[in-house]
Amino acid sequence: MDNTTGLRENKKLRTRHRLAATALELFLERGFDAVSVADVAAAAEVSKPTLFRYFPSKEDLVLDRFADHQDEVARIVRDRPAGQGPVGAVHAHFLEALGRRDPITGLCDHPDVLAFQRLLYSTASLESRLALYTAREVELLAAALEAESAPPLTARLAALHLVAVRHELGRENFRRIEAGRSADDAYPAAVADADAAFVMLSGGLDRALPVATGG
Repeated sequence: MDNTTGLRENKKLRTRHRLAATALELFLERGFDAVSVADVAAAAEVSKPTLFRYFPSKEDLVLDRFADHQDEVARIVRDRPAGQGPVGAVHAHFLEALGRRDPITGLCDHPDVLAFQRLLYSTASLESRLALYTAREVELLAAALEAESAPPLTARLAALHLVAVRHELGRENFRRIEAGRSADDAYPAAVADADAAFVMLSGGLDRALPVATGG
């Protein structure tokens, strides 16, 4: 990549971040449905066609950050150590993320994270659009499992279960925080729920999916 190309890509990335940040600020201030795409474009000092070149829909202005996590579970499975099954790898990663209070686990009481999650879970169109990101997450994980010789249907069913468990655990942790508990106070229950959920999965999936062989 030459210097000119690099500068151009950096400028596009900055514009993308500015648009998303501006949109989120407006949505949190006024409510998602009360803010139009034209409002966001005007506040960011770009045209509507320019905004749509970066974000295909109004919902994507909020949900684009999920694009960075769509391959996370697939990567966890691909990179797991020898002798470990996919369920164990995803379980271990989720527990580690809980310990870090990673927002993706729902166990995070930072005001900005809570405000974002309230916006997401209270807006029907955002939840509907999120399903597209989730479907891509399942698709990538299923492909990773197929690459290890899991039959296609087995791979897809396993991917659906693993992704669904992560998402539902995150929602349950958010409910705890939204009910007034701190992340530290809710941590033991979050760990217990994660252990129980992944044990339920491992009872069936560990017999159907390959363990990592290493090398």
